[in-house]
Amino acid sequence: MPRPADHPAAPTGRVAVLLTNLGTPDAAEKGAVKRYLAEFLSDRRVVEIPPIAWQPILRGIILNTRPRKSAHAYSQVWTEDGSPLAAITRRQADALQARLGDRVKVDWAMRYGRPAIADKVQALKDAGFDRILFAPLYPQYSGATTATAVDALGAALGRMRWQPAIRTLPPYHDDPAYIAALQADIARQIAALAWKPEVLLLSFHGMPERTLHLGDPYHCHCRKTARLLAGAMAQTHPDLRIDVTFQSRFGRAKWLEPATDAVLQAEGKAGTKRLVVAAPGFSADCLETLEELAMQGRDQFTAAGGEHFAALACLNDGAPGMDMLESLVVRELGGWV
Repeated sequence: MPRPADHPAAPTGRVAVLLTNLGTPDAAEKGAVKRYLAEFLSDRRVVEIPPIAWQPILRGIILNTRPRKSAHAYSQVWTEDGSPLAAITRRQADALQARLGDRVKVDWAMRYGRPAIADKVQALKDAGFDRILFAPLYPQYSGATTATAVDALGAALGRMRWQPAIRTLPPYHDDPAYIAALQADIARQIAALAWKPEVLLLSFHGMPERTLHLGDPYHCHCRKTARLLAGAMAQTHPDLRIDVTFQSRFGRAKWLEPATDAVLQAEGKAGTKRLVVAAPGFSADCLETLEELAMQGRDQFTAAGGEHFAALACLNDGAPGMDMLESLVVRELGGWV
């Protein structure tokens, strides 16, 4: 039977991929950073302190002191395309779209800030994409990253009468395609240096140590990634010492160790002259890699006696990273396309 002439449009039957990353302020200025930090640091997955104790500290102290400092840090890495994280995530989506062609629609969103996950999911559903692969770009699972992104997705679905079917991309910390991409990209960047490094630090974002004891697998995932990557690197760089560190400590709680900044200083004082640092847990370069590692890290290492330092780029939208992402996404879309 034909549809009645007055029947509203109800497009269906299309498949989409929604790449998702952490988020970023809209501008490298105090007001935008304050709004971003208020959303980010109010997430109970991120700060696991009861709101009755945490919110007065956040609203009364942190949001009145940290935004100015963070805005200055963002201004050091801001580009003509805006936030590096947003610009790179957009390029990753565009590159994946070109690879997948018309079979699927590829879009992107941020957990905090814009474009918001809820807005993108609703827009996709309205356009007839009733099967969506939700892809948090976090290789290592953590409650403060992967889980909170899925929480935001669930909240969006909870407000929809007609929900799309959803699949989520699993963590890929030990996937052979991920390890191979890291090895190839890191080896390429090391080969381009004018000097031969003695040490490669694999710096992962830190987490409070208590999250490990509460059952979060993040620390184990990071260590497994590092172990597999070190094994792959040993085939081409047998003399390169590889160590694991954790960056971005915040607050007074005990965090995962060893800390990246402390190790950089210790290496310089111990006589290491040539060091490179990579951040395999970040799918795209951002404030933590471009300012904290590349700028602050260089200063910490050279002030302690080091001579040659390089912070390697993340996989970003380069060929090794996009090859990996395409293989992961195509696998998870099996049966849909």
